Amino acid sequence: MGGGGGGGGAGSDNALHPEKVKIVATCLVVSVGVYLLGLYLKSGAEWRSNLSLSVNMKKKKKPIRVYMDGCFDMMHYGHCNALRQASALGDQLVVGVVSDDEIIANKGPPVTPVHERMIMVNAVKWVDEVLSDAPYAITEDFMKKLFYEYNIDYIIHGDDPCVLPDGTDAYALAKKAGRYKQIKRTEGVSSTDIVGRMLLCTRERSISDSHNHSSLQRQFSHGHSQKFEDGGSGSGTRVSHFLPTSRRIVQFSNDKGPGQDAHIVYIDGAFDLFHAGHVEILKLARALGDFLLVGIHSDQIVSAKRGAHRPIMNLHERSLSVLACQYVDEVIIGAPWEVSKDMITTFNISSVVHGTVAENNDFLKDNPYAVPISMDIFQVLDSPLDITTTTIIKRIVSNHEAYQKRNQKKAESERMYYEDKTYVSGD
Repeated sequence: MGGGGGGGGAGSDNALHPEKVKIVATCLVVSVGVYLLGLYLKSGAEWRSNLSLSVNMKKKKKPIRVYMDGCFDMMHYGHCNALRQASALGDQLVVGVVSDDEIIANKGPPVTPVHERMIMVNAVKWVDEVLSDAPYAITEDFMKKLFYEYNIDYIIHGDDPCVLPDGTDAYALAKKAGRYKQIKRTEGVSSTDIVGRMLLCTRERSISDSHNHSSLQRQFSHGHSQKFEDGGSGSGTRVSHFLPTSRRIVQFSNDKGPGQDAHIVYIDGAFDLFHAGHVEILKLARALGDFLLVGIHSDQIVSAKRGAHRPIMNLHERSLSVLACQYVDEVIIGAPWEVSKDMITTFNISSVVHGTVAENNDFLKDNPYAVPISMDIFQVLDSPLDITTTTIIKRIVSNHEAYQKRNQKKAESERMYYEDKTYVSGD
């Protein structure tokens, strides 16, 4: 009994007093509250930090938009290289194509109309957007439109001067606004040069069509004709001064080859005076497969097939123009005339195509496609545009005097540029 009573007394002493229970409960509530508050504050801080980071990332992610304009008449690899350099100065490249009327007012008649020039610029793989009917000179109103409507950050132009008929700088306002950036002009080519080569071609042909030693192809590949260097042509036109480098080829090339099971389409040609007709047939050919391989015939082959005065542009110049086209994945520089079985196997070619519009449509007589025809992988495509290199040359010939005058007008500024030329960093 006594033991039992002792036990009962001990249990009574160990029992928690109601006040103690209240204190313990309060401490637990406070501890949990503090813990939860800490979690809330921590998560809130993290949320605010993430929000701030997100906002900053959005600010950082705003693309830098750059603008370059031009006539892009007789578009060549020099234009393409300028657009490549401009693209490297920002995230998005917007290109303005000057209208026909503006070119006529400031330079003389364009060789290629604006709709063809738009096709050419849109096809360049470094171009993101194209504006039609851009003014020749950047006025204050147009500059504001670029900045506020098109969100342009910088206006780009080459290191060669662009002077208006009144003698003022066409980019003076952009420079004053501090939104102008300069790129390096591409060596050895201009539209003036190319028009001059065609004028030279027509003059030589009229003097002696069989005098092969005066062919443009030989001058471009093996040296310069002194009488034209000295301005004996009357137009101040220079023959090709292009200095091809492996680096330039790499800059224009794509860095991806075809996939293992890719349908590879092959098309070949001279691609001389690369024009809208070329672009449209290449676009059509590319749509037939996964990879477009373009064969560019050598100067010797073009001369043999088209005459001693062809090509106007040499092999490396033609190769760069084709490589700049967004529809082209790879080129063969100096492709053979005949498409052989070995070539089809080597490049894993699935289809060989040819357009209906070409310099010489009786190609089947010569039959360079006999092998792909026998393999049932040859296809003739309906060319979207009825334009050839001869078409471009005829435009020059039909308006010979106007282009002669235009070239004479630009000859002095071209001469001064090369005399005063200094090294400009860039690529």
